[in-house]
Amino acid sequence: MHYSSNGKLLITGEYIVLDGAKALAIPTKFGQSLEVFSLGEPIIQWKSLDENNQVWFECELVSGSLQLINSSFYTDDENAQENTAETLQSILMEAQKLNPNFLADKKGFQVTTKLTFPRNWGLGSSSTLINNIANWAKVDAYKLLKSTFGGSGYDIACAQNNHPITYQLIDKKPMVAEVNFNPIFKNQLYFIYLNKKQNSREGIAQYKNFKGEKSSVIEEISTITKDILNTQTMLDFEKLIAAHEQIISKIIHQKPIQQEYFSDYFGQIKSLGAWGGDFILASGNDDTPNYFINKGYKTVVPFQEMIK
Repeated sequence: MHYSSNGKLLITGEYIVLDGAKALAIPTKFGQSLEVFSLGEPIIQWKSLDENNQVWFECELVSGSLQLINSSFYTDDENAQENTAETLQSILMEAQKLNPNFLADKKGFQVTTKLTFPRNWGLGSSSTLINNIANWAKVDAYKLLKSTFGGSGYDIACAQNNHPITYQLIDKKPMVAEVNFNPIFKNQLYFIYLNKKQNSREGIAQYKNFKGEKSSVIEEISTITKDILNTQTMLDFEKLIAAHEQIISKIIHQKPIQQEYFSDYFGQIKSLGAWGGDFILASGNDDTPNYFINKGYKTVVPFQEMIK
């Protein structure tokens, strides 16, 4: 059995998507696969490969009970091995709760996951895993996400779709619509990795401390999302993402990334997802890659090389 899921980038609606704003999200060309083969003994042999086909995590669990037998994590982080093994165990147990027949007959399996992007990029190593396991277990991926990592679920929608989408929670139910996001100025858009992975749960917790009125903000962000899908010029696009940055800045009491670190940049920059890490979006020109590389940000991905 083979399963695969797309990575994700949230173009608009970060944080506010949790409260019903319409967000624009794009599946990435990068993602994660999961392959399952039968084993003759009642254990689950799990192996996780990185984008270079190197094993970064492996473990064995008892099939049925999912008791952890052993695990190995190839990193300098002393806490990562135990946390990763326990997280995987927890996901599989939650999948069992949603489908009691999943792994119930104590058959053995050899499972291999493979990322096509570096784990620290923040493109969805967790959401792609959740979606793949949900497919294997024949359960609802949104429910599995809710009982494990939490979040709005836009990343699951990206995992399951091969085109840009709008994503909105209405009465806490995900509404996903395929959209055309293929701007004529796409050759002037770049994604830049900020050299650190951001914990989205920390950002969400910060957002939830906001006590102000959210309904008008939800409407503003939803309108920006719609306008971005209809924009025909780079100038209009830049105005919209700049306005988006200002709205979110006021809510989370954090300076926009351009103001904080790139005030001399000649284009417009927008944070994607939780502020402070992972990728940003920059409008610019042929000089954009050199600008960021000279500042120490070596991963600059053109728009067309990133999106599905």
